[in-house]
Amino acid sequence: MEKMTLIPFFSKGKCYIISCGILLALLHTASAFKPNKHMYTYLALGDSYTIGEQVPLHDNFPYQTVALLRKEHVDVADPVIIATTGWTTDELAASIREHNIRETFSFVTLLIGVNNQYRGRSLDDYRQEYEQLLTQAIVFAGGKSQHVFVLSIPDWGATPFAEGRDRQAIARDIDGYNAACKEITLAHKCQYVDITPSTREHGQDKDYVAADGLHPSAREYGIWSEKLAGEAAKTLKQ
Repeated sequence: MEKMTLIPFFSKGKCYIISCGILLALLHTASAFKPNKHMYTYLALGDSYTIGEQVPLHDNFPYQTVALLRKEHVDVADPVIIATTGWTTDELAASIREHNIRETFSFVTLLIGVNNQYRGRSLDDYRQEYEQLLTQAIVFAGGKSQHVFVLSIPDWGATPFAEGRDRQAIARDIDGYNAACKEITLAHKCQYVDITPSTREHGQDKDYVAADGLHPSAREYGIWSEKLAGEAAKTLKQ
């Protein structure tokens, strides 16, 4: 899983998407950090699965989730996204420190770990680094652990990209990472959204896989977003 594209850059309250040093798009104005006081705010932390590698910006799962919430009359600002293709847990943590975000958000999502597995990192390291990230996510959610939603790690071994590799071994690794992720998530009383079965079910279906044969298509992201939006709406309306 090569590290490339879409690096968030914050400057004077604005968030830009940068690729290879080129400004591609303005994601958020200052209002993303200072929305209407009646609007909910959303921070999405992760890797390529969060930015939506290979799909248009508004087809990634954070933007689709916001769109679904708005249809349910939940007024949510555009998501603030800190994610880059290829990031591991420690690289996401380093970027969070670099951005030095002091704002809190109505809810936060966290999806991270596939690149730890892909690079052969140890599960023990993942557990420690993931728990630190989760603790930080709770801080970003104003200390409200139920407002942190963790998405399980997709199984890239089910996709065409994994042709010629040991798919069963990849699945076992992913299961191990997700078991650790779920255990830590629930121990901190955060919410766990299991999207892995869908990625396995649709891994060979071209309608659910992007052109690179690895990342999800907008249709697959839509499945994740429906699950996430339903849980987020219930939480925010409490």
